[in-house]
Amino acid sequence: MSVLRFAGAKILNAAITLLVALLLISGIFAVYTVTELRGRLAEEYVLALRQLEVQYRNNPELLEEKSRQLYENLMERYGLTGNFVQDVATWTVKLIKSNITFDFGVTQYSYIGGTNVIGDILLLAMKNTAILFLTATLITFAIGIILGFQMARKPGSIFDRGLSVFGMISWSFPTWWVAIIMILIFSFYLRLFPAQAQYVYFELSKLPPDLPLFEKIVEQAKIWLKYMTMPVMTIVLVSFGGASYLIRNIVLGILQEDFVTAARARGLPERRVIYGHVLRTSSPPIVTYLALSIVGAFGGAIITEAVFGWPGMGLVYWIAIQQSDAKVLVASTWVLTVFFILTILILDFIYSLLDPRVRTGAT
Repeated sequence: MSVLRFAGAKILNAAITLLVALLLISGIFAVYTVTELRGRLAEEYVLALRQLEVQYRNNPELLEEKSRQLYENLMERYGLTGNFVQDVATWTVKLIKSNITFDFGVTQYSYIGGTNVIGDILLLAMKNTAILFLTATLITFAIGIILGFQMARKPGSIFDRGLSVFGMISWSFPTWWVAIIMILIFSFYLRLFPAQAQYVYFELSKLPPDLPLFEKIVEQAKIWLKYMTMPVMTIVLVSFGGASYLIRNIVLGILQEDFVTAARARGLPERRVIYGHVLRTSSPPIVTYLALSIVGAFGGAIITEAVFGWPGMGLVYWIAIQQSDAKVLVASTWVLTVFFILTILILDFIYSLLDPRVRTGAT
């Protein structure tokens, strides 16, 4: 299959997937929005009706007319028609338009950054999540690749067995539980790091505006490191054992291939065999795992960010769920879906460069 046909097929698949995701997300949240609006309308109608009943209790005809006017006004204010299917269809079209244009409007609730523009909230939250989880993911994989290759070179050794057991145990720990333990140790007992990170922008805002550029960058880096060190330590501690074990299994399977045996038979140094042949062959699944972990990182971890008070996507999602803010929920879901699908598309092209058999195998 030619490169152009391969690229065209992958882009078409991604476009179809995006279209299906757009319809599903818009439809699901349209049902949620209409149901939420109908519930609010009913609650407000009942409260207002009680006042009308007291005011017009001696005039039933006028009470009936005022009640009808009240209901019609509420329906108009909430943008409902009374027909559930029609309302859902109307909201689905609205959400499709807003998702396509990435114009999500504003929210009435308070989030991070001191703004109510949903797009600005999500950009700031994604940046904060990237700072935290991207850093933790890269550190995890750097450690995982080094340890995983060492484990694969000496399978069955004490080092291999010990780290494998540690990886399975650490991977089973809930991140939020480890986060609470880290807060108790490093914040309350040792008092080395702050327990909550929501004050990071407040501390950044206190920096003198006339600082030289280099000094300003250094001071900002110190503040970020102070607030993100403990969350990064928590994520890496929970994740690096599992990443090492996964990479160990990938590399161990490749070490048993015939081309590795042939390379060793030719007298090539073990270092060249490992890093010249095995690393290239094992790179596609490792890159896949890394890319998907990075994409997942942009989604944040709702409970982890809530525990540390980290102002990222997870915390925004948690606040939106608590406040039943459908606008922010649908915007967050759509942005992360687009990002995920585009990452998979880019990953397919990287795959084709690392292993040309991917293109020929698709014919």
